[in-house]
Amino acid sequence: MRLQKRRALITGGAGFIGANLADRLAGNGFAVTVYDNLSRPGVEDNLQWLRCRHGETIQPEIADVRNAKRLERAMQGADWVFHLAAQVAVTSSISDPRHDFEVNAGGTLNVMEAIRATGGTASLVFTSTNKVYGDLSSIKLRTSRTRYETSTSEMRLGVSEESPLSFHSPYGCSKGAADQYVLDYARCFGIHAVVFRMSCIYGPHQMGTEDQGWIAHFIRQTLQGKPITICGDGLQVRDCLFVDELVDALLLAQHRIADITGQAFNIGGGPDNTISLVELLKLIELLAGTRPKLVPDDWRQGDQRYYVSDIRKFRAAVGWFPKVQTEEGIRRLFEWLAAQHKQAPAASVEGQRAVLAS
Repeated sequence: MRLQKRRALITGGAGFIGANLADRLAGNGFAVTVYDNLSRPGVEDNLQWLRCRHGETIQPEIADVRNAKRLERAMQGADWVFHLAAQVAVTSSISDPRHDFEVNAGGTLNVMEAIRATGGTASLVFTSTNKVYGDLSSIKLRTSRTRYETSTSEMRLGVSEESPLSFHSPYGCSKGAADQYVLDYARCFGIHAVVFRMSCIYGPHQMGTEDQGWIAHFIRQTLQGKPITICGDGLQVRDCLFVDELVDALLLAQHRIADITGQAFNIGGGPDNTISLVELLKLIELLAGTRPKLVPDDWRQGDQRYYVSDIRKFRAAVGWFPKVQTEEGIRRLFEWLAAQHKQAPAASVEGQRAVLAS
């Protein structure tokens, strides 16, 4: 996708998704402001990687989204805005709800006000979460040996945007409030903005130092010989989307923003790209040649036993759909993390593919 010479602002731009997005934009001629407070472990490496690849095209702004004045200054001249910065952990939101609110809800309000203060011409994509739908306990489920499965035919297509919002945790409340502020600013102030309610995103530059990025975290813990905490029974299911395909979706949303503004879209791998915790652990065992060490724990507050994105609305709007299958994408992430930790995979790539195909 060819992009004209313009300027983009990415809050949380040194994070996992932000770094992949910044790399794509800079590689296509955008000047990119990476707005990040560098609070998460490993993001300094992502920023250094971006500067090495793109030089002055990447413009770091080391600041917090709670700083409204710094944010407004950084917004000057931006054409496209991607608001990715967030407090991302349900557990952290429970231990410190005020901080969670100030970053997620307050920070998003600061972003919207900064767009207004600088003329309202910048268009925005905001990354929300599937947690705005609550624990989805109303979905009828049955268990197989390795996963939960839905017992209703309509739910096999996934959770749609028509599902009722049901915030269930301070994190769900703060992201849900931010989600609704973005949609309302599009309605009230005419700002071109859309919301992505995202499922599990994974891929290179996901450090796995925290369990919110659970695929990378499970791989990292296994590579380092450290235990993995499993909350609940391990049968919970998510749809997974490789980060390159999320970047495609983010850029398509900006290109089509005039047509889709004011809407929310569920974004993930969809029904064709699902995996349970138990199935992921088996896949990691095949890739690493060693069995992950497990520590059982209780269910987390508001945890969804089954969440799969119904992605038909966004596909109908812009023609986007995932192409990277889950096992292939996880293999790519495993190889990237193994290289980061200077550990080679236990089997050859060809051997791994043969095992996964059998």
